[in-house]
Amino acid sequence: MHPYVLAHLSDNVLLRNLIALVVQDRHTTASLLAHIAEVDSRKLYAPAGYASMHAYCVEGLGLSEDAAYKRIQAARAARQFPAILDAITNGRLHLSGACLLAPCLTQENAEELLAESAGRRKSEIEEMLARRFPPPCVGSMIHRLAASGVAQLAPGQVGWVDAALDGAKSDELAPGQVQVREEPTSTSGHFLIQVVVEAGTRDKLRRAQELLSHSVPSGDVAQVIDRALDALIAALEEREVGGGAKRVAVSRPGRHISARVRRAVWERDGGQCTFASDTGVRCKSRRFLEFDHVDPVARGGGSTVDRVRLRCRTHNQLEAERAFGASFMRNKRESARLAANKAHEGATRVGRDDRQDLLAGLRRLGFRADEARRAAEHTRSIRSAALEDRFRAALQFLGSGRSHGNGARR
Repeated sequence: MHPYVLAHLSDNVLLRNLIALVVQDRHTTASLLAHIAEVDSRKLYAPAGYASMHAYCVEGLGLSEDAAYKRIQAARAARQFPAILDAITNGRLHLSGACLLAPCLTQENAEELLAESAGRRKSEIEEMLARRFPPPCVGSMIHRLAASGVAQLAPGQVGWVDAALDGAKSDELAPGQVQVREEPTSTSGHFLIQVVVEAGTRDKLRRAQELLSHSVPSGDVAQVIDRALDALIAALEEREVGGGAKRVAVSRPGRHISARVRRAVWERDGGQCTFASDTGVRCKSRRFLEFDHVDPVARGGGSTVDRVRLRCRTHNQLEAERAFGASFMRNKRESARLAANKAHEGATRVGRDDRQDLLAGLRRLGFRADEARRAAEHTRSIRSAALEDRFRAALQFLGSGRSHGNGARR
């Protein structure tokens, strides 16, 4: 008899076994989350040949993308708030509830939120969080269209929906995460993409439609996006591989990698991380790729084709830690972070000083305080940080009549 055929069990035994399995599953889930959290913390996925914990769970452990995401999200929250594991073990909180709570938990509110979520359904926890916190933005989603779904939008049809996201929720996805759902019966090869963008991005899309009006007279968004991505990919590949803006620092001797070497390495490695684990698992990551010297530059490594390889950021850092030690690289990254913060604070301070100088200069020319403030705000969008450029733009703004004031008193 097949072990999962249960027809021979009595009603009482069947119910008793089911209850026991649910209790066991809660303990197993809590233990699984604890293990995921610890493996994630130690970054043990990297030497195993994976660029991230999510990739390890999906490719190495065989979890679905959604199952992996939810368990990693809950595990990271549980590492910070271990009471989550106790609540799951005791049946006071389910995995979906832990994922809902994760983005909202702080040291100040964790105990209260966990207590208020105890024994609640997912919908009840959603309602509780909606009362306490502003609703999150709608997450980016990609849905594969069935053949019937494609017919709902005629080719070239364009529709704009400008709506406030009042009451929208992210379907348990973190901001910026993209979810892909494909219908197994679909053979259309089309996808419905839903994404929330800022007004400026929408304006760029509309401007692209206008510029492409001769070649894409319908303004079909799908064609515009396709052409935009072709151009973007070509530009990025030229930058990454063709010798445009170098990602590899050139300030130190030996760090420069020529365009010829970059192209040859990229083609040889197939635009994919080359790291392989001890068991032969090659990292599949094509994201955050970096040109890595086989022999560290600090030890005289050269920048020839045979001594350069592609590595994702995770495995580039792993190799550096193996070569120089984890503590050394950790201290180096911390020093770089502090230096970046200091530079940012300096730039912010200069920006504040420039704004005060700009306001003072406009006031000396006779502009009212409110006019000067509006003009200074207008110049914030100027890429150049030069005070002279901002001052010139402020005067143009005030002279155009957009300030709705009386202008400078001459």
